[in-house]
Amino acid sequence: MAIVTPIEAPPGGRRQLGLANPATREPIGKIEVQNAHDVASALKAARQAQPEWAARSVNERARYLTRAVQTLIERQDEFIDVLLRESGKPRTEILMMEIYSACDVLTYYAKHAVGMLRSEKRPLHGFMRLLKKLRIEYRPLGVIGVISPWNGPFILSLSPTIQALLAGNAVLLKPSEVTPYSGKLVGDLLEAVALPDGLLTVLMGDGETGEAVVGAGVDKISFTGSVKTGRSVAESCARQLIPCTLELGGKDPMIVCEDANLDNAAGGAIVGAFLNSGHVCCGTERVYVVDEVADEFTQKVLERVARLRQGNRGEFDVGAIFWDRQLEIIEAHVADAVAKGAKLLAGGRRNPGFDGLFFEPTVLADVNHDMLVMQEETFGPVLPIMRVSDQNEAVRLANQTPYGLGATVWTRDGRGGIELARRIDSGSVCINDMAVTYGVLEAPFGGLKSSGIGQVHGPNALRDFTHPKPILIDRFGGRATAGLYPYSFKNEARIQQLIRILYRSPLGRWLS
Repeated sequence: MAIVTPIEAPPGGRRQLGLANPATREPIGKIEVQNAHDVASALKAARQAQPEWAARSVNERARYLTRAVQTLIERQDEFIDVLLRESGKPRTEILMMEIYSACDVLTYYAKHAVGMLRSEKRPLHGFMRLLKKLRIEYRPLGVIGVISPWNGPFILSLSPTIQALLAGNAVLLKPSEVTPYSGKLVGDLLEAVALPDGLLTVLMGDGETGEAVVGAGVDKISFTGSVKTGRSVAESCARQLIPCTLELGGKDPMIVCEDANLDNAAGGAIVGAFLNSGHVCCGTERVYVVDEVADEFTQKVLERVARLRQGNRGEFDVGAIFWDRQLEIIEAHVADAVAKGAKLLAGGRRNPGFDGLFFEPTVLADVNHDMLVMQEETFGPVLPIMRVSDQNEAVRLANQTPYGLGATVWTRDGRGGIELARRIDSGSVCINDMAVTYGVLEAPFGGLKSSGIGQVHGPNALRDFTHPKPILIDRFGGRATAGLYPYSFKNEARIQQLIRILYRSPLGRWLS
């Protein structure tokens, strides 16, 4: 979010990064880059603190989250100011995406943690049910490394952190160097509710710090960021034989059917493309609209774009680009599209009315899949619209991507919309809405293909930070196993007879 400038380290000192507001270019502070030694010290403290934390009841852990909600509500203006300085986005978006979502996440998991982590008795199948009983215990992994991104710097740091903590783990949190203060708010919030020392350490820094966290010897990595970095994280985790969850962005398609409510679809396209300055991993990056309604849909989109207000103070709808490097990517994608024949219908340039990192809300028509804007993640306020002959062509083109995070379908046909959704290669699909699956905590959220590995939220949200440990109990005190030797032909015959009874008869199939 902030403009990041390296600062020459003093003799014998640490590297530093200077930060400036992307909307005004005003300095907002600097951070020291923490190194492998700092990460090792934090890991040592986490290892010492985690066993006592894991020994507490889930209810006791959850009470910290309940107190955190009240603290966040009381201090929300303070938190909003930090997020405003680092992002330059509208205050309304901070309230919706960061503060409201944080309260919801904290409250939801505090309420449901006991049920999610409760030990289970599972019935067994076949002949085994007569001999054994099975329990599943959800055991914390230990120490979790969380590496969070700059586009949702508070909520995307908070959510995996509190899930890991509730599951009984300690956490090393490394927020993006573009939004370090926003990520540090997670540490400030949990410190305010007296979370035990050592359980959460926020490590400030850039790629050097993140690499140190991944290689430090933690028990799992939760990473949200680019595909390139995600691959490096996955390779390191594979070498260490530790699990990882990777959410790596997307190129999310929107399909507008001929029977769609075009007013609603146009409004959804605008929100999907321009919310958070377009920095939404599951936002609308491509639109495929059936030809017979394409003109009307496009006109409705342009009418709404014309009413959008870009700004950095007061009331406005679209804020600054959070990061100067991302602005360069956005410009390159738009320039490539225009050079290859796309028609620029709105925007298409840096906003000359501001000194900060502002790119005008942009609409492109006559696009095709030879253009970067239809193939690579633009991650900015750009809406490319492509005409298609029918829904089948829309699905075919929607699936022509290495990504597979989210998608949206706009139609009045409820059953037909579900059928279309099933055919789209994506981690989730929203019908008649922008991609909001991440905010629905009951729904597992994650991607296919290059969009990542694993899922967050859903019924297994907390369990994914544990080892499901089966405990198998013999109903007869081990008598059968103790009497297994010596082998005999007579016992072999009994086993063969049992196989025939269990697996060649209706009884056996029923038991299985």
